[in-house]
Amino acid sequence: MAVLTLTQKGSPVPFIAAALGEFVNDVSPNTLTVCWQAGNTLQEGNKAATATLEHDGRTIVGEAAVVAELAKLAGADQAEDQQQWVQFATERLATKNFAALDAALAEANHHLVMRSYVAGYAATAADAALWGALRASPIVQRNLKDRTPMLGDHLVRWYTHVATQPFVNRLVEAQAAVPKEKPQSVDQGSFDLGLEGVENGGVVTRFPPEPSGYLHIGHAKAALLNEYFARTYNGKLIVRFDDTNPTKEKAEFEDSIMEDLRLLGIHADTITHTSDYFQQIYEYALLLIKRGLAYVDDTDQATMRDERGRGIASRCRDLSVEDNLARFEQMRQATEFGQTCCLRAKISVDCPNKAMRDPAIYRCNLTAHHRTGDFWKIYPMYDFCCPIVDSLEGVTHALRSMEYRDRNPLYEWFFPALDLRPVAIKDFSRMNFVYTLLSKRKLQWFVDQGFVTGWDDPRFPTVRGIYRRGMTIDALRQYVLMQGASQKNMLLEWDKIWALNKKLIDPVAPRHTALLKQGLVPATIVDAPATPEIRELPKHKKNPELGTKRTVFSSLVFIDQADAASFEQNEEITMMDWGNAIVESIERSSEGTVTALSLRLHLEGDVKTTKKKITWLGQAPDLHPVEAMLVDYDYLITKKRLEEDDSVEDVLTPVTEFTDPAIVDANVDQLQQGAIIQLERRGYYIVDKTRAQSDLGFVTLIKIPDGKAANLASKHKEVPSAEPKKSKAGKSNPWGKKVTSVAQPAAKSSNPDEALNLPKPEEVSSMYVTRPVYGDVALDTPEQVSSMYSTKKYC
Repeated sequence: MAVLTLTQKGSPVPFIAAALGEFVNDVSPNTLTVCWQAGNTLQEGNKAATATLEHDGRTIVGEAAVVAELAKLAGADQAEDQQQWVQFATERLATKNFAALDAALAEANHHLVMRSYVAGYAATAADAALWGALRASPIVQRNLKDRTPMLGDHLVRWYTHVATQPFVNRLVEAQAAVPKEKPQSVDQGSFDLGLEGVENGGVVTRFPPEPSGYLHIGHAKAALLNEYFARTYNGKLIVRFDDTNPTKEKAEFEDSIMEDLRLLGIHADTITHTSDYFQQIYEYALLLIKRGLAYVDDTDQATMRDERGRGIASRCRDLSVEDNLARFEQMRQATEFGQTCCLRAKISVDCPNKAMRDPAIYRCNLTAHHRTGDFWKIYPMYDFCCPIVDSLEGVTHALRSMEYRDRNPLYEWFFPALDLRPVAIKDFSRMNFVYTLLSKRKLQWFVDQGFVTGWDDPRFPTVRGIYRRGMTIDALRQYVLMQGASQKNMLLEWDKIWALNKKLIDPVAPRHTALLKQGLVPATIVDAPATPEIRELPKHKKNPELGTKRTVFSSLVFIDQADAASFEQNEEITMMDWGNAIVESIERSSEGTVTALSLRLHLEGDVKTTKKKITWLGQAPDLHPVEAMLVDYDYLITKKRLEEDDSVEDVLTPVTEFTDPAIVDANVDQLQQGAIIQLERRGYYIVDKTRAQSDLGFVTLIKIPDGKAANLASKHKEVPSAEPKKSKAGKSNPWGKKVTSVAQPAAKSSNPDEALNLPKPEEVSSMYVTRPVYGDVALDTPEQVSSMYSTKKYC
């Protein structure tokens, strides 16, 4: 009997193999023993091994290979239509590209318009494979749960029907019966917030960003937790823009926030704006005044701050209702006197909680609002409008970070004062990282000063910034949910989130080669064929599904100066992907730099015995290495935790960007922007610009942190002091770009730049331009273009 073994937590879970395996047992009872195991892999270090099949004395590893064998056992290889749909399930539905998946789902839905089964009049292997693919797709499952139009009525009907088949029932029961592994991560947080009055289907949460900046990693936690609780209880998530300060807010920020939420996989059930309720909030302000619970104060700001601090009542506190209504009308009309006033809630003068000391709840602002224009001259403040709109919109649980804890009594005070339905409020800890600023005001300062290239700068903790640095959305989501909703304030290191990211990208990152241009050494392979040979090699030795790359084996190759300088005469080395070679001669300049090498192949040599395994690049007439710029970054500030009274200017890191000109194998030229790769012996990189997008004609690759603490340490102490460069505005800018100069080898006709026919590197004045975020999820065609990003309105 054959044995099919499956992982319970594979990435993805091998549901296609599982469904086909159980279907095989329907067709031929007792053909297979199907076993589920806890964990996400069946082989140490091979995350692709989510399924194995022991059959006819063979062990088949990997879901793709197992599915192909199971399809034969199910007889799909004898029916062309079944074979096509099995292939459709394993290829078209396995994509992470949103647009491609959407097209595949539409095709499947159209096929099932007049059909109960995919191929024929009864369930076949095609139905099993298709059902398994849909079950394995997180995007499909999320849309299925939310009943979105993406799936189509016919596909949903078919999926629900197949789910009642005996083979599917056995699959679901067997997978659910596997004991769950105990969480091993010490970072795992609790989700127990003690939510009162929780009813399945009745929970409503909200994420209320202010459109005055771009989402950062802290906002991502708030958004994901609100979504988590809404979905856990089959409830509703509201995304509400808190647009009550027209001085700071812009439509482009609103558009970018919605784009980032889509990128995070967060689906809002309703999208609203606080400005939708301006009239109602104004009427509630009048009600407070009429009830003697609010007054208009024309005290200057400095005096008011001093009086609140010392617990002294304002001279305006006991004005009559009539006087306050008249003053509030002057505020509404923005008269000269009205502009000197603010409306304050009449709560307490000397409460120990200073948030309760008659807080301001309305103020004048003559700036035109990006949605309501200049209709309003007065705007409600967050502490006033938030509880009102939460109550009006049916929010049941308001979740927000602990920095607002002192203001919770103020939030709750307005419900009885205005006869509003109360809303339960719960706190969770803010996610703070070392050397990282999350204040939008301070981040805006960096943008305004020209110290960064925009809100998507790879040094920024914005969702766009860390995504451009190479953080996958899966890693970000997983890490945030690992933190849970605990109320313990922590200053987190960056190592664990980047280590998690590395675990996700390593199995799927193609391997490529890069050599630094500085001191690049030409090496002659004396016994290599005179005519260059191009061979197809796997992009990833442990993941053949990634395909192959073209590698040139030629008599002239190029080697890093650091490697060449370590060679000794007659030493045996290993040239990766080629074999061993003997160093026959080394030529050096008067300064000691290696200028040329002569190597003799020794392919029969044992690669296990050599100490040095080096990367190299060959070239053919029609396949040359490509110029690239390797970029790495340091933190923007030199202090792990910035206190309130710390000045950003005092803790600026002198140099935060490091660049190295390099050459990379020609396959890199085919990569798209946002592609993640591993450069052998150098680490992981993301394609920030292709050659076509670069003004200087080279590929720009940004180094992705690997999670190792040593590599994430601040570099500023190791960097020699440099004369600060001036920004465009003429201000001192310590972020002047550093481009490593290329030292040309002394000599001979062996100059590698001449041999490669590469242009001389030029000083880079502006490496980046701000652009829309790119990558995992393909967004729709933009309908609106803002001044910074092309975005699509979220709907």
